[in-house]
Amino acid sequence: MTRTIGIYVFDDVEVLDFAGPYEVFTCATRMAAKLAPDGEAPFRVRTIGATTAMLRARAGLSVLPEADFAGAGDIDVLIVPGGVVTNELAKPDVIAWIAATAGKSELTASVCTGAILLAQAGLLDGQEATTHWADVEELRASFPLVRVREQRRWIDNGAIVTSGGISAGIDMSLHLVERLAGRELALRTAHLMEYEWNEG
Repeated sequence: MTRTIGIYVFDDVEVLDFAGPYEVFTCATRMAAKLAPDGEAPFRVRTIGATTAMLRARAGLSVLPEADFAGAGDIDVLIVPGGVVTNELAKPDVIAWIAATAGKSELTASVCTGAILLAQAGLLDGQEATTHWADVEELRASFPLVRVREQRRWIDNGAIVTSGGISAGIDMSLHLVERLAGRELALRTAHLMEYEWNEG
């Protein structure tokens, strides 16, 4: 079974918050092809924006979403990265799309302040959740129904997974590879990424 990983991107998204998970799931797919050349790819990764117009990530990187909300299709795993999310919080269509997509997906995960968007969509009420250490108090103060936990790299509640900042989002993504496609693939993916980063 090939799972579609949909990563939401938006103006002022933190680059490594979305690129880290993108790298993990695409590396896992490449590694799976090496292990089983005739096997089905475990993941298909897509970036999704509110529209397909070019957007600017934090620090100005140009990002062209592969699909918009209307053309996103079925998403098995929704990943909501962080960054400067103030404008996104004020967009009812964005929050409604996150809530609706999470309701149909196998699981939904956040990186960093992406947890604030999940909370705004009502997905974290009554649950334990985490975010970047610098944003813990904002999450706690703004969403008192969320059981905010500090100093946790990620928290897996089954259908909802939240993580801290950049490197924690990568670790969480490797955890999701293990959960969805097995420990061996997750370990080999981590080794492949470490080798490519060190040797590249």
